[in-house]
Amino acid sequence: MNELKKWFELPVGAVIDEPGNAIKYKTGSWRTFKPVLDKSKCNDCLICWIYCPDNSIIVQDGKLIGFDYEHCKGCGICAEVCPDKSKAITMVLEHQ
Repeated sequence: MNELKKWFELPVGAVIDEPGNAIKYKTGSWRTFKPVLDKSKCNDCLICWIYCPDNSIIVQDGKLIGFDYEHCKGCGICAEVCPDKSKAITMVLEHQ
């Protein structure tokens, strides 16, 4: 029979006990807003890529090509840090 563990036998919470497992957890459905790229305004400075906490900015050959919407939570940091001159990233409602 499966006995319940005592409190001190439980693993500590908020600890990543398996490195590299974030890819398994698709969190994109959490968001209300999503980033949209206007490529004609983007200068590929990649500041958005540096600041994205979810590693959801897709870069290929040094250029921003899109977003990983399966993992993007819609925090809007990418749009906020996009340089004032370009403002290539805007946040739009997920379901309109």
